[in-house]
Amino acid sequence: MISRIDLRGEALPEGAALRDLLPRAEFDVEAALETVRPICEDVRHRGSAAVVEWGEKFDGVRPESLRVPVAEIRAALDTLDPAVRAALEESIRRARIVHREQRRTTRTTQVVPGGTVTEKWVPVERVGLYVPGGRSVYPSSVVMNVVPAQEAGVEGVAVSSPPQKEFGGLPHPTILAACALLGVDEVYAAGGAQAVAMFAYGTDGEDGCRPVNLVTGPGNIYVAAAKRLLKGRIGIDAEAGPTEIAILADSTADPVHVAADLISQAEHDPMAAAVLVTDSEELAAATEAELAPQVAASKHVTDRIAPALAGRQSAIVLVRDLADGLTVVDAYGAEHLEIQTADAAAVADRVRNAGAVFVGPWSPVSLGDYCAGSNHVLPTGGCACHSSGLSVQSFLRGIHIVDYTRDALAEVAHHVVTLAEAEDLPAHGAALKARFGWKVPQQ
Repeated sequence: MISRIDLRGEALPEGAALRDLLPRAEFDVEAALETVRPICEDVRHRGSAAVVEWGEKFDGVRPESLRVPVAEIRAALDTLDPAVRAALEESIRRARIVHREQRRTTRTTQVVPGGTVTEKWVPVERVGLYVPGGRSVYPSSVVMNVVPAQEAGVEGVAVSSPPQKEFGGLPHPTILAACALLGVDEVYAAGGAQAVAMFAYGTDGEDGCRPVNLVTGPGNIYVAAAKRLLKGRIGIDAEAGPTEIAILADSTADPVHVAADLISQAEHDPMAAAVLVTDSEELAAATEAELAPQVAASKHVTDRIAPALAGRQSAIVLVRDLADGLTVVDAYGAEHLEIQTADAAAVADRVRNAGAVFVGPWSPVSLGDYCAGSNHVLPTGGCACHSSGLSVQSFLRGIHIVDYTRDALAEVAHHVVTLAEAEDLPAHGAALKARFGWKVPQQ
């Protein structure tokens, strides 16, 4: 059901050599570029009509209106299961607690008397937030995208999610209800590359979408490819790949918990990655034994869980000790990393590369997906070694404001001129000389 990789040899390889030994899904965004390029160009030239037609081709339904009527958004909330509403409201409440604390404040630093540099944080003006459709419905992704944007102070928030045939060409009603709870009434029935292009170029007509500055949110390989193609015209959060869980565990871990958590991530998609890193042969065997009955009792066995666990992206990785285990999980750079070891908090503190770290047996990834208060839009494919998950900072830009008096400039002018001439850019120096009658003060 799941393969083993034994790294209990003499010494672990370093860098890329170690990463190459670890399981990872094949996810060729570059190859998908040629598929999405004509779609994005079509949307650029034909606007709303192209978005609707590509949606009809890929989603099998033609929405009556690209923009979802506000009445439909409100109706979705009115008919939402009360228990689901209560759960979403709690998810929103906790996410706001965490993300509100992330907002940066303006700081002014006095470099010299009369010379200051201020760093001012300004939200992007308008964002497009993508919420996937397909195999599952993700109202939680509405929460995880919208809350940090709102807490950052973004004025224009638009959400897009694929049209659903069973709901008459509208996005899933639970998606719409989540938007209503968050006060978002600009929602579009568009998915895939065409939705990203719609955000990037804007579309025409009464139900058209104004261009945005930034697009965030997870999606399939074609969404990722469209983000790569259009990056520069728009800002992006990341190119999301297949979801991942890595669990670093020792003999103190409960194999029932470990197996359940591996399965929970495999449930997303047949390309989802589920990786256990352990120094305990006994835990590895017990987890393998526990997987079989838990998988059999699960809902999405044949179409998602079984192929995900059996795929090249999933494995049980055996290591000599926890030190090697930490080296392995840092090399892997998991989207979600659970630490199920003795003294888990101390072990977690040593982790360098992970999208989010879940400490101990009572902090499963499922908690983070919904109600921990953390964000579940996280870097995948090893990108956690250089990238962060979605946060308030994702929607802010730092602007430096330089304010020097004449005396403060005079004090440093000769250094500026010297450096400008050293770089063979004499006009840079001349810009200062002009201010001082072409004779720079010498200090």
